[in-house]
Parts: sequence; structure tokens; C-alpha cells
Amino acid sequence: MPEFTRSRLKRNSEEEISRKTILVGLTTLLVFLAAAVFGLPILVRFSILLGDLKNGREIGVKEKVLPPLPPRLVVPYEATNSAEIVIAGFAQPKTMVELLKNEVTLTKQVVGEDGGFSFSGVMLDQGENSFGAITISDDGGSSEPSKPVVVVFDDTSPEMVLTRPEKDEIRVDAINYEVVGTSEKGASVWVNGRVALVSDEGNFKIRIELSIGKNEVEVLVRDLAGNETKKKVVIIYDI
Repeated sequence: MPEFTRSRLKRNSEEEISRKTILVGLTTLLVFLAAAVFGLPILVRFSILLGDLKNGREIGVKEKVLPPLPPRLVVPYEATNSAEIVIAGFAQPKTMVELLKNEVTLTKQVVGEDGGFSFSGVMLDQGENSFGAITISDDGGSSEPSKPVVVVFDDTSPEMVLTRPEKDEIRVDAINYEVVGTSEKGASVWVNGRVALVSDEGNFKIRIELSIGKNEVEVLVRDLAGNETKKKVVIIYDI
């Protein structure tokens, strides 16, 4: 009796496996048939849809044009005694550069193929002049403003006061003599061609060695704009 029961159970299990195998096979066949009938058109449509989406993204990227980079102005000095200067610089080639002075447009110029541009005959006002520029592309897009450049126009000679010697001609009995004076801040001072020590406040001094007899001493002060002031004194060295 037990052997009969086991044979029956085994037979039922084998029949169940066979049914599942047949079902899986039929399902697989139906899937292949459906793919053969409907899969290719759906695949083509899906590919077209993907292509349209890609083209749409590319069009969107092309429509979003980046603005040009800001130009860079080049002025080799901070101050000048000339009322007319040249302002050069660099920007993206074949764009337009608009020059501004004190935030007011002065002129425009097309940038060369090498990326360089130059504005000549730029007039300065007395005192500080702030220059900036923007780059304009062919589609009308504009850059951020360039880094500002400040140029001081100063055509006035610097002041100079000699405190030692106080007179235009003096007599001394020492071979070494210290020339002392004051001028405007930032100026440079030369005494008989030698550079004097100048403080941040404009005070200067330098020790010179005298020859016996008459010594002509020239003091020259030059400010940042290139203006000069000269003064000559005579120091007589008596032994």
C-alpha cells in the first residue's frame, strides 16, 4: 500500500511538471509571435521618438547661447600729465567692444582676429577717470563689465619744500651734509641724480658728500603723473 501511494504521488508530480513546461513553452511562443507582429513597428516608433527628443534637446542647447567673456583693458600707468591717452585691451575675436568712461559710452570698435583692440585719442578730465568696457556678440548678447581701470590726469607740478638747507646758498664746515625736505605723497626724489629716501607722507632725506669749495646741489621731485619740480642750491664747504 505505501509503495502504491508513492508511485501515485510521483506520477502526479511528473504530470504537474509537464503541464508547467508546456505552459512556459506556449507563453514563450506567444511572446515571440507578438514581438514579430507588433515589436518592429513599436521599435521604429520608439526610435523616432527618441530621435525627436534628442533633436529637441540639441535645438534647446543651440538656442541657449552663452554670453561673451568680459574684455580686459590695458593701461600701463595709473596717472599721466597728458590729456589724451590710448586704451588697449583684449576680447573675443570678431566681437564688438564698447568703451565707457565714468559709466558713459564713448565709442565702439570691432575686435581683430588676434583678439586685440585699441582706442586712440581718448580724452581725460582733470582728476580721476574710470574706464570700463563690455563685449557685444553678433547675436546682440553682451558680457559682464570689465574690471574698471582708473587713470588720473594731473598736469600740475608737485610742490617741494626744502627744510635743509633753508636758503639757496649756505656755508658748512663738515664734509657730509643731509638734504631734507617734503613733497607730495607718492612722489620720487633725486638729489644730484641719487635717489632719496621718501616716506609715505612725502618726507625725504639723503646724505651727500661735499667737495671743498662750492657744491651745486639739484633736487628733483617727480610725481606719479610725470610732472617735475626742480630746485638748485649752493653749499660751500669750508675747512
